[in-house]
Amino acid sequence: MSLGGYEIFFVLLAILLLFGGKKIPELMRGLGQGIREFNAAKATVKENIEQGMREEPKPIDVKEESK
Repeated sequence: MSLGGYEIFFVLLAILLLFGGKKIPELMRGLGQGIREFNAAKATVKENIEQGMREEPKPIDVKEESK
């Protein structure tokens, strides 16, 4: 399922009619900021996972209690 030229044109026309020409740059700025924040969070999670994989596991101290 892909969008052809006419479909993209109608989607852009609908966005222009719904939001107006003055709101579109503001919407795109917000979208860009959201994408940057998402990518930064994704990189942080990836770095934390990789760091956890590099660390040696700590031994678990299991003490058996006699009854």
